[in-house]
Amino acid sequence: MSTHDELPLADYDHLPLSALQHRIRGLGAEQLGQLLEYERSHADRLPVVEVLTARLRQLESGATPSPGEPGAEPLPERPSPPRGGSPVTPQTAAEPSPPPRHGHPDHPGQTE
Repeated sequence: MSTHDELPLADYDHLPLSALQHRIRGLGAEQLGQLLEYERSHADRLPVVEVLTARLRQLESGATPSPGEPGAEPLPERPSPPRGGSPVTPQTAAEPSPPPRHGHPDHPGQTE
């Protein structure tokens, strides 16, 4: 069984599915089998298992590993971190309001 450090894709556990689909195109059947074995024994995520299995079937049917479409930009592997902080400042914050009252004498069944 493969360990995380022996996997053919760096940061495999953190790749979003879209990036994984792109990155596995360059792998051979043995490397895909290694990822599939690792995935099934660890997270066992169904969408990931399906993508790996489908690509393995393509290779077994005669497809060849490829780096992807020439000139195609790979999808970002991780979302970009949010920019900056909150635009709220003490000058733009709402005025604090008092807590709600626990009843009103004009409404039956409520006390003040």
